[in-house]
Amino acid sequence: MRSFASYLSLAAAASLLAACNSNIASNLDSRPNAGPCPSVGSIYDVARYVKFADGSDELYPNIEYTAEIVDVRLFCRYVDDEPMQVELDIDFAFGKGHSAGGDAHTYPYFVSVTRRSGKVLGKQSFDVSTDFKGDRVAAKSDSVNNIVIPRIDESISGANFEVLVGFELTPEQLAFNRAGKRFRLNAED
Repeated sequence: MRSFASYLSLAAAASLLAACNSNIASNLDSRPNAGPCPSVGSIYDVARYVKFADGSDELYPNIEYTAEIVDVRLFCRYVDDEPMQVELDIDFAFGKGHSAGGDAHTYPYFVSVTRRSGKVLGKQSFDVSTDFKGDRVAAKSDSVNNIVIPRIDESISGANFEVLVGFELTPEQLAFNRAGKRFRLNAED
């Protein structure tokens, strides 16, 4: 239990901090967004990544690395007729198979901005790397900042756009996913 003196010290420190930073709150833009943020998600066909050893069959013992996009969160900011500023947090789960050549692997992924009608307005590619450190599974969050969505005028809201995330896959990996095949990240022999 805290003593009265410790509460008094905490209150004094808080008031000093408030006095030192009194202009911070006045510098924040407190205007509400001009509308809702764009919807966000991962594309089913490219939300999973399975890499087999070169020249091998699509069998569990031949898996080198796997990954899955587990969650995507979007934060946006726009007022008046300014462009929309978007930030993403993406949660990944990774797996290392029996045929893996090492503990580290880099997974390519993309972020696309589309109109609600499906027309792609822009696409950026990124890499997320993981080090399994001797384990078979790992997880990581990656942030993508500074996505700018231009708006013609202040009548255009975030509801007119979608932000989509997926792995950059080879044609073989895409065919594997579209066939409905999958392996669990932590499947045992």
